[in-house]
Amino acid sequence: MAEKIAIASDHAGFELKTQLKQELGQLGFDVLDLGTDGPASVDYPDFAGKMAEALAAGTVQRGVLVCGSGIGISMAANRHKHVRAALCHDHLTAKLSRQHNNANVLCLGGRTTGPDVAKDCLRVFLETDFEGGRHQNRVAKFS
Repeated sequence: MAEKIAIASDHAGFELKTQLKQELGQLGFDVLDLGTDGPASVDYPDFAGKMAEALAAGTVQRGVLVCGSGIGISMAANRHKHVRAALCHDHLTAKLSRQHNNANVLCLGGRTTGPDVAKDCLRVFLETDFEGGRHQNRVAKFS
């Protein structure tokens, strides 16, 4: 059975979210789309909250959030103690967010990150395991 990955965005991230949703399907994941469903203006904290709810309920173990810059939605998501959302800009930040921080939500900027880089970040995020060890105590202090 395929792992289910949640994805959500505000209006500024809608186009990139659509592309990443398709990429997730091509990678063999079951996708839970938490919205938004179009380019009409919406508030990103609402979608970060939906992601937090899906994680807390155990509906998914990992997710992807997109807003214009990725900053606001990552800040809103990280207000929830069980969310470890990482704003990533490239291959290395996506890899380290998993290896060292055990991030469970990848955040991207629809206006700041091109689709090819975003897809690379997504693949790396999904393929990289948490190293644990010396990082475990640090992660435990904030989650």
